[in-house]
Amino acid sequence: MSIATTPYRFSDQFYAGARACIPVVISVAAYGVVWGVLARGAGLSLLEVILMSGLVFAGSAQFVALDLWTVTPSTLPIGPLILAALIVNLRYLLLTATLRPLFRPDQQVKGALLMGIVSDETWAMTVGEMAKGRGTVAFLLGGGVFAYACWMATTVIGHTLGSAIDDPRTYGLDFAFTATFLALLLGMWKGKGDIIPWLVAALAAIISAKLIPGSWYILIGGIVGSLAGAIADKVRHVD
Repeated sequence: MSIATTPYRFSDQFYAGARACIPVVISVAAYGVVWGVLARGAGLSLLEVILMSGLVFAGSAQFVALDLWTVTPSTLPIGPLILAALIVNLRYLLLTATLRPLFRPDQQVKGALLMGIVSDETWAMTVGEMAKGRGTVAFLLGGGVFAYACWMATTVIGHTLGSAIDDPRTYGLDFAFTATFLALLLGMWKGKGDIIPWLVAALAAIISAKLIPGSWYILIGGIVGSLAGAIADKVRHVD
Protein backbone atom coordinates (compact mmCIF):
# COMPACT_ATOMS: atom_id res chain seq x y z
CA MET A 1 0.00 0.00 0.00
CA SER A 2 1.50 3.30 -1.08
CA ILE A 3 1.25 6.69 0.52
CA ALA A 4 1.87 10.23 -0.63
CA THR A 5 5.57 10.82 -1.23
CA THR A 6 5.41 14.28 -2.82
CA PRO A 7 5.39 17.41 -0.63
CA TYR A 8 1.97 18.62 0.43
CA ARG A 9 0.49 21.48 2.39
CA PHE A 10 -0.87 20.31 5.71
CA SER A 11 -3.85 22.66 5.52
CA ASP A 12 -4.82 21.48 2.02
CA GLN A 13 -4.85 17.83 3.06
CA PHE A 14 -6.57 18.61 6.36
CA TYR A 15 -9.45 20.37 4.62
CA ALA A 16 -9.57 17.63 1.99
CA GLY A 17 -10.11 15.08 4.74
CA ALA A 18 -12.79 17.23 6.35
CA ARG A 19 -14.59 17.68 3.02
CA ALA A 20 -14.50 13.95 2.32
CA CYS A 21 -16.08 13.38 5.73
CA ILE A 22 -19.13 15.59 5.08
CA PRO A 23 -21.40 12.73 3.92
CA VAL A 24 -20.27 10.65 6.89
CA VAL A 25 -21.11 13.21 9.56
CA ILE A 26 -24.77 13.10 8.54
CA SER A 27 -25.07 9.59 9.94
CA VAL A 28 -22.73 10.47 12.81
CA ALA A 29 -25.02 13.36 13.74
CA ALA A 30 -28.11 11.13 13.68
CA TYR A 31 -26.49 8.54 15.95
CA GLY A 32 -25.14 11.28 18.21
CA VAL A 33 -28.53 12.90 18.82
CA VAL A 34 -30.17 9.53 19.51
CA TRP A 35 -27.37 8.54 21.88
CA GLY A 36 -27.62 11.85 23.73
CA VAL A 37 -31.37 11.45 24.23
CA LEU A 38 -30.99 7.86 25.44
CA ALA A 39 -28.07 8.84 27.68
CA ARG A 40 -30.25 11.37 29.49
CA GLY A 41 -32.96 8.76 29.86
CA ALA A 42 -30.39 6.37 31.36
CA GLY A 43 -29.53 8.98 33.99
CA LEU A 44 -26.25 10.42 32.67
CA SER A 45 -25.61 14.05 33.46
CA LEU A 46 -24.47 16.54 30.82
CA LEU A 47 -20.92 16.39 32.22
CA GLU A 48 -20.93 12.59 32.01
CA VAL A 49 -22.14 12.78 28.41
CA ILE A 50 -19.35 15.21 27.51
CA LEU A 51 -16.71 13.09 29.23
CA MET A 52 -17.87 9.81 27.72
CA SER A 53 -18.19 11.19 24.19
CA GLY A 54 -14.89 13.05 24.48
CA LEU A 55 -12.81 10.28 26.02
CA VAL A 56 -14.37 7.20 24.43
CA PHE A 57 -15.46 8.50 21.00
CA ALA A 58 -16.84 5.13 19.93
CA GLY A 59 -20.54 5.06 19.14
CA SER A 60 -21.06 1.30 19.33
CA ALA A 61 -19.22 1.01 22.65
CA GLN A 62 -21.16 3.97 24.06
CA PHE A 63 -24.50 2.42 23.11
CA VAL A 64 -23.44 -0.79 24.86
CA ALA A 65 -22.44 1.24 27.91
CA LEU A 66 -25.95 2.72 28.14
CA ASP A 67 -27.45 -0.74 28.41
CA LEU A 68 -25.12 -1.49 31.33
CA TRP A 69 -25.43 1.92 32.99
CA THR A 70 -26.98 2.34 36.44
CA VAL A 71 -27.95 5.63 38.06
CA THR A 72 -26.50 4.62 41.45
CA PRO A 73 -22.68 4.94 41.37
CA SER A 74 -22.19 2.14 43.92
CA THR A 75 -23.90 -0.35 41.61
CA LEU A 76 -22.25 0.81 38.39
CA PRO A 77 -20.68 -2.32 36.77
CA ILE A 78 -17.23 -0.89 36.06
CA GLY A 79 -15.70 -4.24 35.13
CA PRO A 80 -18.41 -5.24 32.64
CA LEU A 81 -18.37 -1.71 31.14
CA ILE A 82 -14.63 -1.91 30.47
CA LEU A 83 -14.84 -5.44 29.09
CA ALA A 84 -17.79 -4.53 26.86
CA ALA A 85 -15.95 -1.53 25.41
CA LEU A 86 -12.84 -3.68 24.88
CA ILE A 87 -14.74 -6.39 23.03
CA VAL A 88 -16.67 -3.98 20.84
CA ASN A 89 -13.54 -1.98 19.95
CA LEU A 90 -11.09 -4.85 19.41
CA ARG A 91 -11.41 -4.36 15.65
CA TYR A 92 -9.48 -1.09 15.95
CA LEU A 93 -6.29 -3.02 16.71
CA LEU A 94 -6.39 -4.33 13.16
CA LEU A 95 -7.83 -1.23 11.52
CA THR A 96 -5.33 1.24 12.94
CA ALA A 97 -2.40 -1.10 12.24
CA THR A 98 -2.99 -0.53 8.53
CA LEU A 99 -2.36 3.20 9.06
CA ARG A 100 1.19 2.66 10.29
CA PRO A 101 2.75 3.46 6.86
CA LEU A 102 1.56 7.06 7.30
CA PHE A 103 4.18 7.60 10.00
CA ARG A 104 7.96 7.46 9.91
CA PRO A 105 9.73 5.02 12.26
CA ASP A 106 10.49 7.90 14.63
CA GLN A 107 6.82 8.95 14.67
CA GLN A 108 5.23 5.70 15.89
CA VAL A 109 4.47 7.03 19.38
CA LYS A 110 2.87 10.12 17.86
CA GLY A 111 0.91 7.88 15.51
CA ALA A 112 -0.35 5.70 18.33
CA LEU A 113 -1.65 8.76 20.18
CA LEU A 114 -3.47 9.99 17.08
CA MET A 115 -5.31 6.69 16.67
CA GLY A 116 -7.76 7.78 19.36
CA ILE A 117 -9.48 10.00 16.82
CA VAL A 118 -9.91 7.26 14.21
CA SER A 119 -13.40 5.94 13.44
CA ASP A 120 -14.52 3.25 10.99
CA GLU A 121 -15.50 5.86 8.42
CA THR A 122 -12.38 8.03 8.60
CA TRP A 123 -10.21 4.90 8.54
CA ALA A 124 -11.92 3.68 5.36
CA MET A 125 -11.53 7.05 3.65
CA THR A 126 -7.85 7.33 4.59
CA VAL A 127 -7.03 3.79 3.49
CA GLY A 128 -8.71 4.56 0.19
CA GLU A 129 -6.46 7.58 -0.23
CA MET A 130 -3.40 5.53 0.71
CA ALA A 131 -4.24 3.01 -2.00
CA LYS A 132 -4.19 5.88 -4.51
CA GLY A 133 -0.87 7.19 -3.22
CA ARG A 134 -2.46 10.25 -1.62
CA GLY A 135 -2.82 9.15 2.00
CA THR A 136 -1.47 11.60 4.58
CA VAL A 137 -1.64 12.21 8.31
CA ALA A 138 -3.26 15.57 7.62
CA PHE A 139 -6.06 13.94 5.62
CA LEU A 140 -6.69 11.49 8.47
CA LEU A 141 -6.76 14.34 10.99
CA GLY A 142 -9.10 16.46 8.88
CA GLY A 143 -11.76 13.76 8.74
CA GLY A 144 -11.17 12.66 12.31
CA VAL A 145 -11.42 16.12 13.86
CA PHE A 146 -14.58 16.89 11.88
CA ALA A 147 -16.26 13.62 12.90
CA TYR A 148 -15.14 14.08 16.53
CA ALA A 149 -16.52 17.62 16.72
CA CYS A 150 -19.81 16.48 15.17
CA TRP A 151 -20.14 13.58 17.63
CA MET A 152 -19.42 15.80 20.62
CA ALA A 153 -21.88 18.48 19.50
CA THR A 154 -24.74 16.15 18.61
CA THR A 155 -24.52 14.03 21.76
CA VAL A 156 -24.77 17.22 23.80
CA ILE A 157 -27.70 18.42 21.65
CA GLY A 158 -29.40 15.06 22.11
CA HIS A 159 -28.97 15.25 25.89
CA THR A 160 -30.46 18.76 25.87
CA LEU A 161 -33.40 17.68 23.70
CA GLY A 162 -33.97 14.76 26.04
CA SER A 163 -35.10 17.18 28.74
CA ALA A 164 -38.16 18.03 26.63
CA ILE A 165 -39.17 14.41 26.17
CA ASP A 166 -41.14 13.07 29.11
CA ASP A 167 -41.73 9.62 27.66
CA PRO A 168 -39.32 8.39 24.95
CA ARG A 169 -41.86 5.73 23.95
CA THR A 170 -44.13 8.48 22.60
CA TYR A 171 -41.61 9.14 19.83
CA GLY A 172 -40.47 5.56 19.40
CA LEU A 173 -37.11 6.31 21.03
CA ASP A 174 -37.45 3.28 23.26
CA PHE A 175 -36.69 1.27 20.11
CA ALA A 176 -33.81 3.53 19.09
CA PHE A 177 -31.21 1.43 20.91
CA THR A 178 -32.30 -1.73 19.08
CA ALA A 179 -32.64 0.08 15.74
CA THR A 180 -29.16 1.58 16.06
CA PHE A 181 -27.57 -1.78 16.68
CA LEU A 182 -29.41 -3.33 13.77
CA ALA A 183 -27.99 -0.56 11.56
CA LEU A 184 -24.49 -1.13 12.98
CA LEU A 185 -24.78 -4.86 12.34
CA LEU A 186 -25.78 -4.29 8.72
CA GLY A 187 -22.77 -2.03 8.30
CA MET A 188 -20.48 -4.75 9.70
CA TRP A 189 -21.86 -7.49 7.43
CA LYS A 190 -19.06 -8.87 5.25
CA GLY A 191 -20.69 -11.95 3.75
CA LYS A 192 -22.02 -15.43 4.47
CA GLY A 193 -19.00 -16.18 6.66
CA ASP A 194 -20.51 -13.93 9.35
CA ILE A 195 -23.68 -16.00 9.70
CA ILE A 196 -22.32 -18.67 12.06
CA PRO A 197 -20.51 -16.29 14.49
CA TRP A 198 -23.56 -14.01 14.61
CA LEU A 199 -25.95 -16.89 15.28
CA VAL A 200 -23.65 -18.31 17.95
CA ALA A 201 -23.33 -14.89 19.61
CA ALA A 202 -27.10 -14.34 19.53
CA LEU A 203 -27.83 -17.80 20.95
CA ALA A 204 -25.24 -17.35 23.73
CA ALA A 205 -26.66 -13.91 24.60
CA ILE A 206 -30.26 -15.19 24.70
CA ILE A 207 -29.39 -18.17 26.91
CA SER A 208 -27.29 -15.95 29.20
CA ALA A 209 -30.10 -13.41 29.52
CA LYS A 210 -32.43 -16.19 30.64
CA LEU A 211 -30.04 -17.78 33.12
CA ILE A 212 -27.89 -14.94 34.48
CA PRO A 213 -29.31 -11.75 36.08
CA GLY A 214 -28.11 -8.36 34.87
CA SER A 215 -26.49 -7.41 31.58
CA TRP A 216 -23.82 -10.09 31.43
CA TYR A 217 -25.46 -11.46 28.28
CA ILE A 218 -23.79 -8.64 26.32
CA LEU A 219 -20.30 -9.71 27.34
CA ILE A 220 -20.99 -13.42 27.04
CA GLY A 221 -22.54 -13.03 23.59
CA GLY A 222 -19.63 -10.87 22.44
CA ILE A 223 -16.93 -13.23 23.74
CA VAL A 224 -18.57 -16.42 22.48
CA GLY A 225 -19.33 -14.84 19.10
CA SER A 226 -15.73 -13.60 18.77
CA LEU A 227 -14.39 -17.07 19.55
CA ALA A 228 -16.77 -18.61 17.01
CA GLY A 229 -15.59 -16.09 14.40
CA ALA A 230 -11.93 -16.83 15.13
CA ILE A 231 -12.50 -20.60 14.86
CA ALA A 232 -14.46 -20.15 11.62
CA ASP A 233 -11.64 -18.06 10.10
CA LYS A 234 -9.07 -20.65 11.10
CA VAL A 235 -11.12 -23.46 9.56
CA ARG A 236 -11.50 -21.50 6.29
CA HIS A 237 -7.75 -20.85 6.10
CA VAL A 238 -6.97 -24.52 6.72
CA ASP A 239 -9.33 -25.54 3.93
